Amino acid sequence: MTRPPSGDRRTRVHVVSDVHGNARDLARAGDGADALICLGDLVLFLDYADHSRGIFPDLFGTENADRLVALRTARRFEEARELGARLWAGIDGDRTAVIERAVRRQYAELFAAFPTPTYATYGNVDMPPLWKEYAHEGVTVLDGQRVEIAGRVFGFVGGGLRTPMRTPFEIGDEEYAAKIEAVGEVDVLCTHIPPDVPELLYDTVARRFERGSRALLDAIRRTRPRYALFGHVHQPLVRRMRIGATECVNVGHFARTGTPWVLQW
Repeated sequence: MTRPPSGDRRTRVHVVSDVHGNARDLARAGDGADALICLGDLVLFLDYADHSRGIFPDLFGTENADRLVALRTARRFEEARELGARLWAGIDGDRTAVIERAVRRQYAELFAAFPTPTYATYGNVDMPPLWKEYAHEGVTVLDGQRVEIAGRVFGFVGGGLRTPMRTPFEIGDEEYAAKIEAVGEVDVLCTHIPPDVPELLYDTVARRFERGSRALLDAIRRTRPRYALFGHVHQPLVRRMRIGATECVNVGHFARTGTPWVLQW
């Protein structure tokens, strides 16, 4: 990681989320920063902007990816699952093993691109049990935990809440709320999903509301961190808003832009 000039006393942290396979830009995401923060969703299963990219089209082709995206966008989730089941029936080998091999290939490239130091938490499409195998020295994985960076306390909560999409790391509301509670009062609250505010949850391209956390919203109002940073919604109706004393910022644009969000103090 390229450091700021020694005469610059300000601390600079770069924040990314929803990397979705963009290893090339991830390798440069820490340039000029004291640390990189990643808020999850490293895996690219299906790119809604380019249906030829991801694990799904690699296995089943772009035409089937087009169909799946159309069904999900129309919220026809049961039909989308039926399509997936028919396609998987034609694949040799165990479905879980096939997906894990593909995810491992992506993780090997993505974790190698992380600079030192990196602080990371899981997204809803990630597979947490695999992270310990790929997180090299200098990559700290946190979930329901805190870390201090240059005098400021950062709290991390990974994963998403349960949805009809049934992505790999979705958990129940109570379990998620317990992780929020464990983090407690921090200066910067880092999560994968947004607080439960409609303007922050609506994806203007997918044309649907994603799930946000009421427990996270309550914690922001109660503990008043300086910042609440999150991703998950790739093309939100609103990228930034203030909730009381807290600046809430969606940083989930990295896969498309390759540009981290910058926090300085």
